[in-house]
Amino acid sequence: MLKIYVLEDEANILRYIQSILDEIPYVRMVGSSSNIKKAEIDIPRELPDLILSDIQLKDGLSLALLANLNLDTNIIFITAFNQYAIEALNLGAIGYLTKPIDPSLLIEKIEQCYKKTTEFTLNQLQLKIAESHLKHPATPKKIALRTFEFTQIVDVEDILYCFSDKGYTTFHLKDGVNLMVSKVIKHFEAMLPQEQFIRCHQSYLINSHYIHKYFKDGQLEMKDGRMIPISNRKREMIMQFIEGLG
Repeated sequence: MLKIYVLEDEANILRYIQSILDEIPYVRMVGSSSNIKKAEIDIPRELPDLILSDIQLKDGLSLALLANLNLDTNIIFITAFNQYAIEALNLGAIGYLTKPIDPSLLIEKIEQCYKKTTEFTLNQLQLKIAESHLKHPATPKKIALRTFEFTQIVDVEDILYCFSDKGYTTFHLKDGVNLMVSKVIKHFEAMLPQEQFIRCHQSYLINSHYIHKYFKDGQLEMKDGRMIPISNRKREMIMQFIEGLG
């Protein structure tokens, strides 16, 4: 049996979620709340296996509550489509659904959690990255990268470049560590600071702070010695960028 707690302050959405949960035989809803204060008492007592939570409640951000509770539980956020909220959740590598809720998607994520085929357990740093960005939208300083085995918190400044292949993106870090993530490079291009990270090729997103040399035959040498190709349509843009550095 999968125990689920719901944190949602819109009564009609809460009823809708409950109606979906009632149809899933292996699910038991152990409680719900429309406010942070009640949830803060309920959740440690009920110890749910999964929390379905809105982000912005009338009395505060659920991100802050859940980060401070520090429980070993799964969390899926359900949020209205908001640019900063989505950016914050993506930076924290946090699973979410947008409103209006697609029941089939909700059931799919609950089933993944029940079968433990997807990891929705979050650490405090992931939640704090999202909370910080939501409160103070700015150039991100950290990003959470979810690999097949773990989630690592990375300083954006430590990323040398990203390489994309067959739907996966590998992050090459300045300490020599490589992290493979099962998301396309376009996902990260939208998240990382555009004034710093350049998509010089369909397979590469580079940190301009680590460009070592530019070759007129259409290649860049990074500070770790890696040669990065530049697509023909990006050469002029790269040239202008490098000239601007001078």
